[in-house]
Amino acid sequence: MKKLLKNIKLLSETGEIIQKEIRIDGNKISEIADCLSIGTDEVIDGKGKLALPGFIDLHIHLREPGGEHKETIKTGTKAAARGGFTTVAAMPNTNPVPDDQGRLDNVLTKVEDDAAVRVLPYASITKGLEGKELTDLESLTKAFAYTDDGVGVQTADLMLQAMKRAAKLGKAIVAHCEDNSIVYGGVVHDGEVSERLHLPGLPGISESVQIARDVLLAEKAGCHYHVCHVSTKESVRVIRDAKRAGINVTAEVTPHHLILNEQAILSDDANFKMNPPLRAKEDQEALLEGLLDGTLDFIATDHAPHAEYEKDLGFLQAPFGITGLETAFPLLYTHLVKSGKLSLKQLVDYLTIKPAEVFGLPYGRLEVAGFADIVLVDLTEEWTIDKDTFYSKGKNTPFNGWNVVGNPVLTIAEGKVVYQDEADIVHT
Repeated sequence: MKKLLKNIKLLSETGEIIQKEIRIDGNKISEIADCLSIGTDEVIDGKGKLALPGFIDLHIHLREPGGEHKETIKTGTKAAARGGFTTVAAMPNTNPVPDDQGRLDNVLTKVEDDAAVRVLPYASITKGLEGKELTDLESLTKAFAYTDDGVGVQTADLMLQAMKRAAKLGKAIVAHCEDNSIVYGGVVHDGEVSERLHLPGLPGISESVQIARDVLLAEKAGCHYHVCHVSTKESVRVIRDAKRAGINVTAEVTPHHLILNEQAILSDDANFKMNPPLRAKEDQEALLEGLLDGTLDFIATDHAPHAEYEKDLGFLQAPFGITGLETAFPLLYTHLVKSGKLSLKQLVDYLTIKPAEVFGLPYGRLEVAGFADIVLVDLTEEWTIDKDTFYSKGKNTPFNGWNVVGNPVLTIAEGKVVYQDEADIVHT
């Protein structure tokens, strides 16, 4: 059945908000015009909301298989839909790890059965994420890309061999960068807060030194190398220099690293514990500068749900990670766009076309014959983040109780309504 989105606004290529209507036929957009006739369509009255391309998040954790008490493919993709995300890429730190064809096929089958939005699963670089033996990358070409996210690949030779093989397959190596020899058991940034709370500090150099190694390996291998969740000013500098040298390196930054720094940590509250940790103010400023000048390519949430009892253990014992799918757009819109640090067009691009372009994905635009991945957002009404209303099983957020503007009220993925604020949108 065809759908007609009426009484909506679009964001033009120049960043202007304009009145348009969209017709959807199956999973594709068939028409975009000022005014479209009503036929046998299901009509959705957008009530003047802004229609944006469905957001793309290329770094999330769905926990299934093995961590279903934290999240499942079903709950995590429902959370994605509520946050306006229609394409997500799921990290392989599950149990078992998708490190062979059979295990990856099992994930793909579960995605087909349970996912509310499009899921692109990663496969691991090394068997069991142990950093000792490469997986059979050639048998894992159904994977979106290869990563050992959560742990850095410690051996340069192993990383080089992985990059060479990935380059031949036309796949990216995606890296959580961390040199374990200089982590020192850190749980927060090695700085003022670690001293104040008497917690072991995690030095920023542990991230940047591995990026420096890897960009040179990527140059040698001719591989697309992508850096996860960049957090330090030194990392930004290394990536900027590598890009200037013509190395095929791309990078992402998270909403929490853009919005918060270590000064937000006032007590032993593990809802502020993530890896990489919240860094110093100068690091936070360097991340925004790097995003604006193109050193950092796009924004990804690193959605990492955990059970509440796990986070209640405090910084020393709780696992790293916070949820992010349901809060990303409103937080970024409120704290970066409303404050004038980014334009709305820039923010939307960082969540849509930029990640699509980096990985050659056919998503992230509202255009005729393109996929009908659409989110309607309310840019006017202020609301309060309430973790107890999350669709995600994970309630572990440092943003609980924050007042924000910019609420996704309807999400359409490949032509299907996958999330709707019942009070706000009318179907006829």
